[in-house]
Amino acid sequence: MTVHDGEIAIGEPLVRELLGEQCPQWAGLPLRQAGAGTENVMFRLGDGLLVRLPRTTDRSGALRKEVRWLPRLAARLSSRIPAVSYVGTPTASYPADWAVFGWIDGAEAGPSTVGDWAVFGADLAGFVRELHTVPLDGAERGGDLSWYRGGHLAPCDEWVGRALAECRPLIGGSQVDALARVWRAGLALPESGARHVWLHGDLKPTNLLVTGRRLGAVIDFGALSVGLPDAEHATVWDLPGAAREAYRSGLGLDEVTWMRARAWAVAVAVSGIAYYWATFPEFVAECRARVAFILES
Repeated sequence: MTVHDGEIAIGEPLVRELLGEQCPQWAGLPLRQAGAGTENVMFRLGDGLLVRLPRTTDRSGALRKEVRWLPRLAARLSSRIPAVSYVGTPTASYPADWAVFGWIDGAEAGPSTVGDWAVFGADLAGFVRELHTVPLDGAERGGDLSWYRGGHLAPCDEWVGRALAECRPLIGGSQVDALARVWRAGLALPESGARHVWLHGDLKPTNLLVTGRRLGAVIDFGALSVGLPDAEHATVWDLPGAAREAYRSGLGLDEVTWMRARAWAVAVAVSGIAYYWATFPEFVAECRARVAFILES
């Protein structure tokens, strides 16, 4: 499945070639595809490793960012996060950086894996609280650590407006009108005066691994950035109401912050629907589920 322009063809033969050239100690291990997201294609290597390969060369920056910062974050977080085992270099066959991480057991967060959504929401709030209090250690909002979700809402109004318009024939005018009202309500609020913090940037259910019916690990830090905390809370609208309320309570989020976060949830949902409608139906389904939760809350 091709998702982006300029995408690199990634399959098992390519991964075998890379391993043989750069990681011969692992070249004979069993290899099987373990999923594909919007940014990376993943292969499980043996029992304990995961190979991640960016879909395009311009997405290598996110991987390099993880390699640099994840070890520093891991030492200060209670929840398990990915550990880097090897950093691969570009080749003639694959002109992008790639990496091998430790495999983390767990299932994606969902109705069949989470035992109690309120407990799960509290667990997620605990992770976010820890992450947002990790010292920046000189990291600043800039370069790979600057992402739109860590800024203010107003600069995003133009592209969110385009995405809303593109969604109108896809999901219906009444839903789009309701989402536009949520977005405009967020724009009308005063800008956040919060300090910059570390942001995971994409805490959706596919990046939250469940063990023992509770949050066990957080993965995929490709959207790691430094910025305002409001947008971090946007993906909580991917979760049922009990999880959202426990999350909000656990972090003590006030009404204005919550409204900004809900506006960010609209931005992320409509942009995902508009961009991936014809190429990534699974991701569109995630965004549409988020829309449903936004409109019922």
